[in-house]
Amino acid sequence: MLLTVQNQSAVLFHIIEDTFTMTANQAQLTIPKGSYTIAYYWEDRPYNLYFWRDHKGKYLGSYFNIVKNTFINDGMVSFEDLIIDILVLPNGEYFILDEDELPESLEKFENGSVQQSLNLLAESLHTVLLQTTSESEGIYAHEKFIPLLEHCLFMKKRE
Repeated sequence: MLLTVQNQSAVLFHIIEDTFTMTANQAQLTIPKGSYTIAYYWEDRPYNLYFWRDHKGKYLGSYFNIVKNTFINDGMVSFEDLIIDILVLPNGEYFILDEDELPESLEKFENGSVQQSLNLLAESLHTVLLQTTSESEGIYAHEKFIPLLEHCLFMKKRE
């Protein structure tokens, strides 16, 4: 569900329909069914962000995709995923994912632009998450999503 479109950015809301677990090194992050994502997309940034909460509003973690060519209009958000992702745990610890999936070294992949984007994001990671957390307590407060969560739960029970 579209929440906001403005200034080359969009924010979407999505309910997680199936539990999934992400693993990085020895750490695991499970996002349970019924949780939700506040997804941020920017045309002028080389990444997008998925901010996860459980059905009670507890912050579960975040996930950044390194991307290019993000395009936003009233009916669509599109981007090219550049394979590399960053998983952020609730304690702030983060992990770079999927480097093993690259067709060449990170330094050479996409002529080094992915490495540059990753460096830029690593430098601003905590600032971006601080802003997102602040928004999650204000304009995207959990209480605003309770009716949607309850409606979806009701609809699932009817199926």
